Amino acid sequence: MNNTLLATLATVLLCTLAACTKKDPHAGHDHSAQAKHAHTAPHGGTLVELGEHAFTLELVREAATGKLTAYLLDGHAESFVRVSAPSFEITATVAGAKQTLTLVAVANTATGEKVGATSQFEATADWLKTTASFEGVITSLTIRDNSFKGVSFKFTPTTP
Repeated sequence: MNNTLLATLATVLLCTLAACTKKDPHAGHDHSAQAKHAHTAPHGGTLVELGEHAFTLELVREAATGKLTAYLLDGHAESFVRVSAPSFEITATVAGAKQTLTLVAVANTATGEKVGATSQFEATADWLKTTASFEGVITSLTIRDNSFKGVSFKFTPTTP
């Protein structure tokens, strides 16, 4: 075989192998407990990991109205994940007392989401107007046939 033919075959082989290789979304960073891997909250809220990097819940507090908004996101907190759930609950511990928040599915005209196929949930409570940080537990939440129960988190404000 001549050198030109060998070079052409080698190029075709390399291109074929590159095209067949699936890109690993986790390549390039370590997800082990020792790694300080973190994602950025798209709305500036508190991120809660659900499962082994399967999904992320972002919680955003609006103090003036006492509203807590929850956004369901993918494992990298980059894309919205729509679900059919009408609501889910969080049990918060505030000054030693348990408070239940029922976050209800909402439509979002900006993203085209509707109740029954949304990634956004909201709840309001007077105590959210004055409580900047709290410990919480997601009572139960189902995302694409994955059930998450008893997921603990610490909600902390992102700005003073």
